[in-house]
Amino acid sequence: MRRIDFLVGGKSMTDMTASHVMERHVISCRVETSCHDMADTMVKGGFGSIPIIDNEQTLIGLVSEYDILDALMKGKYLLKTPASEVMTQPVISINEETPIKEVIALIQSRHLIRVPVVDHEGKLIGLVARRDIIGCYLETSLSSLPSF
Repeated sequence: MRRIDFLVGGKSMTDMTASHVMERHVISCRVETSCHDMADTMVKGGFGSIPIIDNEQTLIGLVSEYDILDALMKGKYLLKTPASEVMTQPVISINEETPIKEVIALIQSRHLIRVPVVDHEGKLIGLVARRDIIGCYLETSLSSLPSF
């Protein structure tokens, strides 16, 4: 559940951080997960990327729809191709305290759809999607318009 779903009383969007809008229930995979299974998860879940974590929940990679399509174009057999062969590393990530303004700037400058949120040890704790930020804007705009 996103914290925006039970919104922080009276906070303006400009005072919010990633922790206010991030999705905390994140589907992730391991390096040995097949591209086929990840593609299935992405399609059924309605999202375009999956974080790859190790046994300690540390973020080590990310597999996106782009990575899956690239594997297909290269003729890889997705049932036998593990995440480790196609994942993007290192992963661009943020922490919970990252201000929304900085999250927006990062997403826009790097053309990202979602960005993982990690704790101080690099463990995956959430994701912020463009849609989460837009939803935050809509929720907060009912009381006041944010200005950056």
